[in-house]
Amino acid sequence: MAQFQNDELEYVVDDYFDVAEFEDNDAFAENQLRRSQDADSDFEDDFDESKVKTDTSAMEARNGKDIQGIPWERLNFTRDKYRETRLKQYKNYESLSRPRQDLEKECLQVEMGKTFYDFHYNTRIVKSTIVHFQLRNLLWATSKHDVYLMQNFSVMHWSSLLRRGKEVLNVSKPIVPTEKRPGLLAQPLSRVQISTMAVKENLLVVGGFQGELICKHINQPGVAFCSKVTTDDNAITNAVDIFRSPTGSMRVMAANNDAQVRVFDVQNFACLNQFSFDWSVNNTSVSPDGKLVAVLGDSADCLIADAQSGKAIGNLKGHLDYSFSSAWHPNGQILATGNQDTTCRLWDIRNLSESLTVLKGRMGAIRAIKFSSDGRFMAMAEPADFVHIMDTQSGYIKGQEIDLFGEIAGISFSPDTEALFVGIADRTYGSVLEFNKRHHNQYLEAVF
Repeated sequence: MAQFQNDELEYVVDDYFDVAEFEDNDAFAENQLRRSQDADSDFEDDFDESKVKTDTSAMEARNGKDIQGIPWERLNFTRDKYRETRLKQYKNYESLSRPRQDLEKECLQVEMGKTFYDFHYNTRIVKSTIVHFQLRNLLWATSKHDVYLMQNFSVMHWSSLLRRGKEVLNVSKPIVPTEKRPGLLAQPLSRVQISTMAVKENLLVVGGFQGELICKHINQPGVAFCSKVTTDDNAITNAVDIFRSPTGSMRVMAANNDAQVRVFDVQNFACLNQFSFDWSVNNTSVSPDGKLVAVLGDSADCLIADAQSGKAIGNLKGHLDYSFSSAWHPNGQILATGNQDTTCRLWDIRNLSESLTVLKGRMGAIRAIKFSSDGRFMAMAEPADFVHIMDTQSGYIKGQEIDLFGEIAGISFSPDTEALFVGIADRTYGSVLEFNKRHHNQYLEAVF
């Protein structure tokens, strides 16, 4: 993972990506885009529901309104022109400068233009934010109507049913854990910069920029457990995963930049295991049966390890750069890995000698991957502008491309697969986008 100091919670993306700027007559297009709404400032309308006019409904989108509320008609350039220039000038971040001339030949030719999920709603009442340009697991849906996202020093809950945002966790203030027992390595924390998060079965887990780990039961007041899991100077908690062991016990896995992976028991928050690797671990994901774990990091190779011992049992070779995202198909046989080489590779754990399929994004790394709970769709997000939804039943050759503008903080299917949420981190147009699954027998759309 790229190293940098982040003393305050700010958008750091522009330090690493050259934001597209127009030449000639459109030299200030990016600034015009961000300033096109005179009343907007960075977080002005976070909690002000009277500004619901900034939101966009499906009906408004059908009537011509931009889904993000960008007033293209007031700008000196069209959406198509801005997209064209953005594609030409966007610079993807690379950790390893390896030859990639043959990469396109490996990639599957995907039939784009399908629509599996229709735009439903975009809200700017809550706004996704990010603190590290390589970490984008900062949005989680626990139902069709419940979404959790990181916004500045808070974890917010967005109810798509009530169209209302609520703060669930504030990490700018001192946090004192409620669980106190002998031997528990809990400690108070303050002003945590949230680098990653996960929500599952009423448990919220967040990781911090200084190696923090925070666990909160959503239906209970206070924070059950919090601590710095490492004192290493390079201690970012890069990923957290909530899973059940083969015996059914709930566990939390934390992957850190100190090349360590730690496993905690949710019942008493004791550290059960600690696994060491040869490089910083950027992402881990545990298989549906709780037996295997994918380990990805500052290496072109990815590992499959035993989730109980941490022992590597497989080496995945093919990527050209560092990996930051992974996801298991619900059947437990297919693993997807996302890489800074702009590809997602699919692996069959029964034969790890080579990847099954290679899928490519439009302009940047694959920084987030999610499968729908029924295994029918896989969504993969680039750092900015594009989310791709792949139809697994077609062998991944049919896809939908969601085209937007802004850094993508996270993606998440609802557990019932009926909704897909996308977090957009942008100073003016930061938001949560909601897409609803298209049903072919649906002939009457509800109007909101």
